[in-house]
Amino acid sequence: FRDDDDINDVASMAGVNLSEESARIMATNSDLVGTQIQSCKDEPFLAAVPLHKRILETAKKLGITDVPAEVVTFISHATQNRLRTVIEKVTVITQHRMESYKDDEWYEQATDVRSQLKFFEQLERLEKQRKDEQEREILLKAAKSRSRQEDPEQARLKQKAKEMQQQELAQMRQRDANLTALAAIGPRKKRKLDSPGLLTIGGEGLSMSGGSQAGLGTPSSRQYARQKITRVNLRDFIFYMEQEPETCHSLLLYRALLK
Repeated sequence: FRDDDDINDVASMAGVNLSEESARIMATNSDLVGTQIQSCKDEPFLAAVPLHKRILETAKKLGITDVPAEVVTFISHATQNRLRTVIEKVTVITQHRMESYKDDEWYEQATDVRSQLKFFEQLERLEKQRKDEQEREILLKAAKSRSRQEDPEQARLKQKAKEMQQQELAQMRQRDANLTALAAIGPRKKRKLDSPGLLTIGGEGLSMSGGSQAGLGTPSSRQYARQKITRVNLRDFIFYMEQEPETCHSLLLYRALLK
């Protein structure tokens, strides 16, 4: 008992009463005394029966006839972990794609592909307009010509010129009719859908400001923030598969590139 006496002497020298401290600890954690703690039920991520059947079909090709249930559970958890990792990485790629560096002082614009495409589209439009004008002039000349010889090509050009004139006349009438209808309707007023004091339910606006409760609780003019949605497209998955060593040379990547 010498060691216990030494401990009691040290505790008494420090002014600590071991019996009082033990009683205080038991009183503090009295709700945990006698309780049992166990882990949660392990639920697989995938359906166990179809997954087990699929594993058995693959295992029979390799000469394995029995696959225990622990293997199915392990593969299910591995699939869940792999899917979570893929989603996290693709989400990061999508967020990087959606970032804009136009207002960042550390970046400067090197090329503007959108302006280049607009320029090429304008060139194509002008070229098409020039060809249409040339064809129109040829058709008008053919329509005004009064040759006595019955040339089939000349007759075809005259018929085409006549159809073109009728089409232009119909387009002018349609444009005049649209302008008349717009003038009769008047200027359109835009609906304020994002007003702070308006709650839209089923196409009807219910005002919640100005002290009128309308049976929906206390009035409030607070604007609710819209939840940001991250939309992942096929290009993000292709970029992810190109960066991963497991999928950079896979058949799935080539099939995705062909779509």
